[in-house]
Amino acid sequence: MATDHTIHVYVVSAEEEIFDGEATFVALPGESGELGIYPQHAPLITRIRPGAVRIKTVGSDEDEMVFVAGGILEVQPHEVTVLAETAIRGRDLDEARANKAKQQAEEMLLNRGSKLDYAKAQAELATAVAQLHAIAKLRRGR
Repeated sequence: MATDHTIHVYVVSAEEEIFDGEATFVALPGESGELGIYPQHAPLITRIRPGAVRIKTVGSDEDEMVFVAGGILEVQPHEVTVLAETAIRGRDLDEARANKAKQQAEEMLLNRGSKLDYAKAQAELATAVAQLHAIAKLRRGR
């Protein structure tokens, strides 16, 4: 149960619930830039870009980190809900897979056929690059 000093955070994807717990702070890549959310935040709904969701959990010195490949954010004074297209726990990120996806997207951009292929390649490249940034952030200790 959220208090005046905490906020309940849900991070879900189409496949599974990734995080459900109390936090004192959440940071994530909003459509217009990085968002920081504290308890008692004004209500907000916005799209989110691919990147890292950092959750400062109650009773832990380490932040929880989740990579999202875009989605929707809903903020209420005592609750944050992240509905992600794809979400991966920070500890489950695979650098080799992200590098391979980046390389494949770059090749698709060079060998573009249609506008649709180009747009798909751009989206895949952005997701792979964001995933690599999240991995680097995780290694640095946030």
